[in-house]
Amino acid sequence: MSLIPRGWGFGSSIFDPWDPFEGFPFNTSLSSFPRLSLPSESSAFANARIDWKETPEAHVFKADLPGVKKEELKVEVEEGNVLQISGERSREQEEKTDTWHRVERSSGKFLRRFRLPDNAKMDQVKAAVENGVLTVTVPKEEAKKSEVKSIEISG
Repeated sequence: MSLIPRGWGFGSSIFDPWDPFEGFPFNTSLSSFPRLSLPSESSAFANARIDWKETPEAHVFKADLPGVKKEELKVEVEEGNVLQISGERSREQEEKTDTWHRVERSSGKFLRRFRLPDNAKMDQVKAAVENGVLTVTVPKEEAKKSEVKSIEISG
Protein backbone atom coordinates (compact mmCIF):
# COMPACT_ATOMS: atom_id res chain seq x y z
CA MET A 1 0.00 0.00 0.00
CA SER A 2 1.27 3.49 -0.73
CA LEU A 3 -0.09 6.98 -0.34
CA ILE A 4 -0.97 8.30 -3.77
CA PRO A 5 -3.24 11.30 -4.19
CA ARG A 6 -6.64 10.16 -5.37
CA GLY A 7 -8.20 13.21 -6.84
CA TRP A 8 -9.77 13.22 -10.24
CA GLY A 9 -12.87 11.30 -9.20
CA PHE A 10 -11.13 8.14 -7.94
CA GLY A 11 -11.76 8.64 -4.22
CA SER A 12 -13.25 10.90 -1.65
CA SER A 13 -9.96 12.34 -0.38
CA ILE A 14 -6.69 13.04 -2.12
CA PHE A 15 -4.82 11.19 0.67
CA ASP A 16 -6.73 7.90 0.64
CA PRO A 17 -4.33 4.96 0.69
CA TRP A 18 -3.99 3.44 -2.76
CA ASP A 19 -4.09 -0.33 -2.84
CA PRO A 20 -2.58 -1.71 -6.09
CA PHE A 21 -4.26 -5.07 -5.40
CA GLU A 22 -7.71 -3.60 -4.88
CA GLY A 23 -10.32 -5.80 -6.51
CA PHE A 24 -8.13 -8.90 -6.76
CA PRO A 25 -9.70 -12.05 -5.30
CA PHE A 26 -7.13 -12.58 -2.56
CA ASN A 27 -6.34 -11.07 0.82
CA THR A 28 -3.78 -8.28 0.37
CA SER A 29 -2.89 -7.78 4.00
CA LEU A 30 0.87 -8.02 4.50
CA SER A 31 0.30 -10.16 7.56
CA SER A 32 -1.27 -12.82 5.34
CA PHE A 33 1.96 -13.35 3.36
CA PRO A 34 4.11 -16.20 4.66
CA ARG A 35 7.29 -15.10 6.36
CA LEU A 36 10.58 -16.83 5.90
CA SER A 37 11.33 -18.53 9.17
CA LEU A 38 14.57 -20.34 9.74
CA PRO A 39 15.54 -22.44 12.71
CA SER A 40 17.27 -20.39 15.36
CA GLU A 41 20.56 -22.16 14.61
CA SER A 42 20.53 -21.00 10.99
CA SER A 43 21.79 -17.60 10.04
CA ALA A 44 24.19 -15.82 7.76
CA PHE A 45 26.87 -18.24 8.96
CA ALA A 46 25.19 -20.91 6.84
CA ASN A 47 26.65 -19.12 3.85
CA ALA A 48 30.29 -19.06 4.92
CA ARG A 49 32.26 -17.02 2.41
CA ILE A 50 35.32 -18.73 1.03
CA ASP A 51 38.00 -17.29 -1.25
CA TRP A 52 39.49 -19.57 -3.93
CA LYS A 53 42.65 -18.57 -5.72
CA GLU A 54 44.80 -20.50 -8.11
CA THR A 55 48.57 -20.13 -8.03
CA PRO A 56 51.00 -21.83 -10.41
CA GLU A 57 51.52 -24.54 -7.76
CA ALA A 58 48.12 -25.01 -6.09
CA HIS A 59 44.47 -24.12 -5.53
CA VAL A 60 44.18 -22.24 -2.23
CA PHE A 61 40.93 -21.82 -0.29
CA LYS A 62 40.62 -19.38 2.65
CA ALA A 63 37.68 -18.96 4.98
CA ASP A 64 37.38 -16.53 7.89
CA LEU A 65 35.87 -18.60 10.68
CA PRO A 66 36.47 -16.74 13.94
CA GLY A 67 35.44 -18.63 17.02
CA VAL A 68 35.24 -21.99 15.24
CA LYS A 69 37.44 -24.67 16.76
CA LYS A 70 39.49 -27.08 14.69
CA GLU A 71 37.33 -29.93 16.02
CA GLU A 72 34.19 -28.24 14.61
CA LEU A 73 35.58 -28.18 11.04
CA LYS A 74 35.63 -30.89 8.39
CA VAL A 75 37.54 -30.90 5.11
CA GLU A 76 36.70 -33.83 2.82
CA VAL A 77 37.57 -34.98 -0.67
CA GLU A 78 34.92 -36.73 -2.74
CA GLU A 79 34.95 -38.55 -6.05
CA GLY A 80 34.97 -36.36 -9.10
CA ASN A 81 37.50 -33.85 -7.71
CA VAL A 82 35.05 -32.36 -5.22
CA LEU A 83 36.36 -30.57 -2.15
CA GLN A 84 33.86 -30.20 0.70
CA ILE A 85 34.37 -27.80 3.60
CA SER A 86 31.88 -27.90 6.46
CA GLY A 87 31.58 -26.97 10.08
CA GLU A 88 29.49 -25.55 12.86
CA ARG A 89 29.80 -22.62 15.21
CA SER A 90 27.96 -23.37 18.44
CA ARG A 91 25.61 -20.85 19.93
CA GLU A 92 26.85 -19.20 23.10
CA GLN A 93 25.19 -20.59 26.22
CA GLU A 94 22.59 -18.22 27.65
CA GLU A 95 22.37 -17.71 31.36
CA LYS A 96 18.94 -16.91 32.80
CA THR A 97 20.41 -13.82 34.47
CA ASP A 98 21.85 -12.45 31.19
CA THR A 99 20.20 -9.59 29.35
CA TRP A 100 21.12 -9.46 25.66
CA HIS A 101 21.10 -6.04 24.04
CA ARG A 102 22.24 -7.09 20.57
CA VAL A 103 23.07 -10.39 18.87
CA GLU A 104 25.00 -9.90 15.62
CA ARG A 105 27.42 -12.80 15.60
CA SER A 106 26.03 -15.75 13.74
CA SER A 107 26.00 -19.40 14.65
CA GLY A 108 24.97 -22.58 12.94
CA LYS A 109 26.20 -25.05 10.35
CA PHE A 110 27.72 -24.41 6.97
CA LEU A 111 28.71 -26.58 4.03
CA ARG A 112 30.47 -25.55 0.83
CA ARG A 113 31.47 -27.77 -2.11
CA PHE A 114 33.90 -27.00 -4.92
CA ARG A 115 34.53 -29.01 -8.08
CA LEU A 116 38.22 -28.77 -8.88
CA PRO A 117 39.88 -29.09 -12.28
CA ASP A 118 41.50 -32.34 -13.39
CA ASN A 119 44.98 -31.05 -12.56
CA ALA A 120 44.25 -31.02 -8.79
CA LYS A 121 46.15 -33.58 -6.71
CA MET A 122 43.24 -34.60 -4.51
CA ASP A 123 45.38 -37.10 -2.58
CA GLN A 124 47.70 -34.33 -1.29
CA VAL A 125 45.19 -31.85 0.19
CA LYS A 126 46.39 -30.00 3.30
CA ALA A 127 44.33 -27.91 5.73
CA ALA A 128 45.34 -25.63 8.61
CA VAL A 129 43.62 -23.18 10.94
CA GLU A 130 45.48 -20.15 12.24
CA ASN A 131 43.98 -17.10 13.97
CA GLY A 132 40.46 -18.05 12.89
CA VAL A 133 41.34 -18.50 9.20
CA LEU A 134 41.00 -21.93 7.59
CA THR A 135 43.42 -22.44 4.70
CA VAL A 136 43.02 -25.48 2.44
CA THR A 137 45.74 -26.09 -0.14
CA VAL A 138 45.24 -28.46 -3.06
CA PRO A 139 48.49 -28.94 -5.03
CA LYS A 140 48.34 -29.00 -8.83
CA GLU A 141 50.02 -31.36 -11.24
CA GLU A 142 52.70 -29.74 -13.32
CA ALA A 143 51.51 -28.76 -16.73
CA LYS A 144 52.84 -31.17 -19.28
CA LYS A 145 55.14 -29.39 -21.63
CA SER A 146 54.29 -30.26 -25.16
CA GLU A 147 57.14 -31.96 -26.87
CA VAL A 148 57.95 -30.72 -30.33
CA LYS A 149 59.05 -33.45 -32.69
CA SER A 150 60.40 -32.62 -36.11
CA ILE A 151 59.02 -34.68 -38.96
CA GLU A 152 61.26 -35.39 -41.90
CA ILE A 153 59.70 -34.50 -45.19
CA SER A 154 60.38 -36.94 -47.95
CA GLY A 155 60.30 -36.30 -51.62
